[in-house]
Amino acid sequence: MFHDHDIDAVLEIVKEAARLDILPRFRSPDLGDVLEKKSSIDLVTDADLLSERRMTEAFRARWPHALVVGEEACETNPALMDALKDADLAFVIDPVDGTFNFQAGLPTFGTNLAVVVRGETVAGMIHEAVLGDTLIAAKGAGAQMLRANGHRSSIAVASPVPVSSTVGTISINDIGYEQRRRIAGNLAKTQMAFAYNCSAYEYWMAATGKVHFIGHHKLMPWDHLAGVLIHIEAGGFTARFDGTPYLPGHTTGGILSAPDRDSWQEILQEIVLA
Repeated sequence: MFHDHDIDAVLEIVKEAARLDILPRFRSPDLGDVLEKKSSIDLVTDADLLSERRMTEAFRARWPHALVVGEEACETNPALMDALKDADLAFVIDPVDGTFNFQAGLPTFGTNLAVVVRGETVAGMIHEAVLGDTLIAAKGAGAQMLRANGHRSSIAVASPVPVSSTVGTISINDIGYEQRRRIAGNLAKTQMAFAYNCSAYEYWMAATGKVHFIGHHKLMPWDHLAGVLIHIEAGGFTARFDGTPYLPGHTTGGILSAPDRDSWQEILQEIVLA
């Protein structure tokens, strides 16, 4: 079983991993190796591996029957992904989202954590290890920013504006050349395009109203489940490119987050599909 008050315990587990395994290795190359997984921009560090292991052990100690789906664990055991949509309780972890930035010494990375119950995301958080702030949401209860000093405040997405006045991004890292060129050209219709190479920071910016839209083609659950719930609970609209809801277990179909359904449709047509 997972209850609302358990969110505080989950947050403490995430913060402990950041404090003990992630921050000590940030800008400290002597404390950990950096390895390539599939390419020079798809990396894993000791901070990823050790923090995921610590969180996994802590979740299993408190919830022995829970499924833990970590990005690094799925590299060696892809069957974890298949079990996610049917699990009674699952924790989905990206310990260091934005590893390329982390290993380059850029403080634009975060920890994504989603709680999934029987195929539904019921809680999510994005923890920013360097500043110690966290975005946190529970399904149906809104989204908040919890500062390192304990101050808590509600967050909200940006107000809708015409495409020509928007700031946003569509990740084009995982698509073919012609499609990349087309979408990159379409982003010129906006007021400004940005890119952090970090889903955690992109969802942070969208959910707090700093940018209007974000979109991705590749749908790995550790990249999106927490951020999507936070964005929706902050008042935004998120769906796959075909208009269907994004659910645990989905890995294809693309995803777009915008302030509301109408602006989502306009951005889809003008930026993603045009």
